[in-house]
Amino acid sequence: MDWPQPEPVCSERLLLEPLAVDHAASMVDVLADPALYEYTGGEAPSLDLLHSRYAAQTVGQSDDGSQWWLNWIVTYRDTSEPAGFVQATVECDGSTLVAEIAWVISPRLQSQGIASEATQMMIGWLRAHEVDRFTAHIYPEHQASMGVARNQALRPTSSEKDGETRWVS
Repeated sequence: MDWPQPEPVCSERLLLEPLAVDHAASMVDVLADPALYEYTGGEAPSLDLLHSRYAAQTVGQSDDGSQWWLNWIVTYRDTSEPAGFVQATVECDGSTLVAEIAWVISPRLQSQGIASEATQMMIGWLRAHEVDRFTAHIYPEHQASMGVARNQALRPTSSEKDGETRWVS
């Protein structure tokens, strides 16, 4: 299947820019806050690691072509300041396209509705490209991410993976 490349998506406040390797330099600071890794583990990536990660992600699909990788940097339209990212991994489940979605917003910019707005923008773009169902995996203690999921009409299931609850629409 030919997957469309991510396109810019705009709201009054935000711009979702398709990920490029060049974003690594501006995202190092966004991803530097240790609070981002409280639930997921890991640590802030170095510039070299981000370059490598973004180079792999911008390929746009898995080696076997079964997954479509879509990644956007979330920026403020008026200042171009990066706030975080949203991403989706899309697969075909029978005749239905399903997207596993995720969002990460800098802790200093949280509690402003950015994650919900950016995720809603991404979901709108995905729906316009025939994606019908959405899933997310969220740590049960991560109240903010659960709020973002609820804002997208996702609901928790009894399924867990690596300590995270599966949410579905």
